[in-house]
Amino acid sequence: MRITLKDGSVKEYAGAMTVIDIAKDLSEGLARAACAGEIDGERVDLRTTIDKDCSLSILTFDDKGGRDAFRHTTAHIMAQAIKRIFPSAKLSIGPSIDDGFYYDIEFEESVSEADFEKIEAEMKKIVKEDLPIERFVMERKEAIEFFKKQNEPYKVELIQDLPEDAELSFYKQGEFTDLCAGPHLMSTKPVKAFRLMKIAGAYWRGNSDNKMLTRIYGTSYTRASDLEEYIRRLEEAQKRDHRRIGKEMKLFMFADEGPGFPFFLPNGMILRNELMKYWREIHYKNGYQEIETPVMLDQKLWVTSGHWDHYQENMYTSMIDDELFCIKPMNCPGSILVYKNEPRSYRDLPLRYAEVGLVHRHEKSGALHGLMRVRAFHQDDAHEYITMEQIDSEVEHIVRLINEVYEKLEFKYHIELSTMPDDHMGSDEDWEKATNGLKNALEHMGLEYEINEGDGAFYGPKIDFHLEDCIGRTWQCGTIQLDFQLPQNFDLKYVGSDGAEHMPVMIHRVVFGSVERFIGVLTENCAGKFPTWLSPVQVKVLPISDKFMDYSKKVLDELRAAGIRAELDDRSEKIGYKIREARLERVPYMLILGQKEEETGLISVRSRFKGDEGQRELAGFIKDVTEEIRNRENRKVEVEEGE
Repeated sequence: MRITLKDGSVKEYAGAMTVIDIAKDLSEGLARAACAGEIDGERVDLRTTIDKDCSLSILTFDDKGGRDAFRHTTAHIMAQAIKRIFPSAKLSIGPSIDDGFYYDIEFEESVSEADFEKIEAEMKKIVKEDLPIERFVMERKEAIEFFKKQNEPYKVELIQDLPEDAELSFYKQGEFTDLCAGPHLMSTKPVKAFRLMKIAGAYWRGNSDNKMLTRIYGTSYTRASDLEEYIRRLEEAQKRDHRRIGKEMKLFMFADEGPGFPFFLPNGMILRNELMKYWREIHYKNGYQEIETPVMLDQKLWVTSGHWDHYQENMYTSMIDDELFCIKPMNCPGSILVYKNEPRSYRDLPLRYAEVGLVHRHEKSGALHGLMRVRAFHQDDAHEYITMEQIDSEVEHIVRLINEVYEKLEFKYHIELSTMPDDHMGSDEDWEKATNGLKNALEHMGLEYEINEGDGAFYGPKIDFHLEDCIGRTWQCGTIQLDFQLPQNFDLKYVGSDGAEHMPVMIHRVVFGSVERFIGVLTENCAGKFPTWLSPVQVKVLPISDKFMDYSKKVLDELRAAGIRAELDDRSEKIGYKIREARLERVPYMLILGQKEEETGLISVRSRFKGDEGQRELAGFIKDVTEEIRNRENRKVEVEEGE
């Protein structure tokens, strides 16, 4: 059989081989690092036997599939340790997640984070025991009886809910056996760097009518140094938590009367308005027309769009004159009504409508998280109506716009291209043309991208932009989606150059995604130290004592007259205290005013960027700062805080 490897090379074998045996044949080092395999794009266990021609990738911890297998194995080690310590514990599910794993468990005893130390100690014993991990299958009836004897009702329920013909696979390590699809490592030995992180409550199967289970989160790495770096990044993330910074800087708040509905405070409105001012400038420059559509529209519209069938559990509704209306979770159907408002010609295309629409989506209480997950947010949508021939050029136009915004805000990003899923609408020919249009635009611009096979929307392929912040976390924000389905559902038309009617292609596109969430990401990325043009307070005037209050007020008036957002700290406090307070408020510039400054008509400047910048003339300072603001510059910090 011929095995095509990831690098394109081909290996030939006379008979069937397991994935791990092929890894050993390639390299003993690769076999030691192997966590899972991928055959013809499908993730498989290392024990899987290959007996025909195929493509094969050996997945290590550096690959997402490898990390998932490694951490899934760690979840089993944790569950085994828990069963040793708490024999009456009942296990439900324990998957890997982006940064680690969790297991949902019913305990008879009270379990808290204070128990982590003894659970981790038992996990270390299991790792040291180097237990071989064996995979086997069991018949349905036998499996149900097995878990009934083990007093594992959640496993029994899982099996009973599977299709009758489903293969039931199990993984055994020592005395511990779990129902699991895998894949897993070959033994417990490689899992040496792990940490249990936190405990939370989780309803069985996410249903609040079911029993509340205990969810234990953890993470694991192949090296202790990587685990330590992850813990360091977590600690840094806590310092940068936008919820804490938002409170300190008085940007936003939440109230018990509106869980998941953010309140923007005056400072937060300044930040949001400045961000959106930039957004509008760049969109007008790129040929967009801004529209606004109603927050509430007839339910029939959402039936036509398909949202009622696919999304109604997340939608809020209201009865008006005995008719059901929906509060919009998306802006697109409203944009379509604007398109249909008048006849369209090929000369109108591409037609670019932008809308910063307020949308509402019902999120479960447990999913809410500051500005990152809310129930009401502004979506910086644009909907574009184009011909098939305009796909390449229009996608390139959008990519350049998104790139310009992210560069201005100093975000690195990577791009994923998601292709046709099994459940899709439209012809294969249209999908191929649309996907090639996205590829051609990215390649013409010299942008690298990853293919995310089969993960496109049901109505078309898409490009996703994943931002990377300064501590290595990624956030999916921008997206470009091609849509053939909604133009068909709403019977959209334009008159072509041939005088006949044609259906346009629709592009759904966001830069920020959720404006609120983007502000949360931006806040954490810069730890609240926004560039001067975005800072709610740009200059703080700090008189050394009350004697210099008149001079300070004069300086304040000149700053404000120049359009600079300035405040005066007129409290009867020592100057050191005022400076510390201004630093905590993350103000870019402080002006220290005392006797020397009043006598000479100068100002002493202290900045977030250079520390003490010395004395200056006020007019020159105003000129430089207004220029920095006008150009939306991002000044670099040249000194450590406190110097």
